[in-house]
Amino acid sequence: MANIKEQYIKYSLIAIILIMGIILLQQITPFMGGLLGAITIYILVRKHMNTLTTKRKMKRSKAATLITCEVLFLFLVPLSCVVWLIINRLGNVHISISSIIAPIQQAETFIKSKIGFDILGSNAVSWMVSKAPEIGQAVMGEISSFIINVFVVVFVLYFMLVGGPQMENYLKDIMPFSPENRHHVLQEVKVIVRSNAIGIPLQALIQGGIATVGYIIFGVPSLVLWGLLTCFATVIPVVGTSLVWVPLALYMMLEGNWFDAVGLLIYGVLVIAQMDNFIRFILQKKLADIHPLITIFGVIIGLSIFGFMGIIFGPLLLSLFLLFVNMFKKEYLDSKNN
Repeated sequence: MANIKEQYIKYSLIAIILIMGIILLQQITPFMGGLLGAITIYILVRKHMNTLTTKRKMKRSKAATLITCEVLFLFLVPLSCVVWLIINRLGNVHISISSIIAPIQQAETFIKSKIGFDILGSNAVSWMVSKAPEIGQAVMGEISSFIINVFVVVFVLYFMLVGGPQMENYLKDIMPFSPENRHHVLQEVKVIVRSNAIGIPLQALIQGGIATVGYIIFGVPSLVLWGLLTCFATVIPVVGTSLVWVPLALYMMLEGNWFDAVGLLIYGVLVIAQMDNFIRFILQKKLADIHPLITIFGVIIGLSIFGFMGIIFGPLLLSLFLLFVNMFKKEYLDSKNN
């Protein structure tokens, strides 16, 4: 009877924890980017924190304040300035809707006269124009979310740094793994987070610089804007920077600038795209030898679940899943076979 009562209490407590955890997770979803950002930065600055507290004998609160200020002024403020610069540049870009629609309508009329079929349909152009306000609202919503999550990063990071040892020991105690597997899991988390948190921004800067050289050569307007957009486009798997330079070349064609547009397309295919693959290969070998498929599918999964921070935690999630499957195989399947 006592055993049944203990089991009832045990599983009831597990059910309560799961239900409350799901409710809390739903409520903190808008702040997930900030929480994951704080975790990422904590892993990156953890060694620096230990140096300040052990070698220099600095109090944890003072060391946490110092590191938080460093992160704020060296990372978050520059990133916020880049976002503000992109918004400002986009606000100053005036594109004539008629100059874009007119060539499209001319091409549509020509194709219709040849094949007798209306490709876009009568309401397609008006539908595209009507979607512009929705895109603007979505962009403003993302900007508001970014500002809120910057404050979340600063707030959470400070308390993670102050209570670092207690937090880490608590997580180690509740992890359902053997000491050896626990070490593998923690190492996997550390390696992948460091690799993506350092490698992705580095690759974005290099790719953005290479693309900007091409934009200068072929007379692309608003160089800073398109260069920054190219940097951000590097995180998108498979298509990457082509999301910027291909539409940009097509727009230059619609403007009648065929020579520079074709030159930009050739430069994009032969230089930007090839350098993209080369840089990814070099950085993966230097930082962490992660299979390219894990990175590609991890980013795709992560972006849909975690938003922008999915570029880091998507590959981590997929790598941990494969690690857990391998752990299960070694501990249970292989032992039974032997």
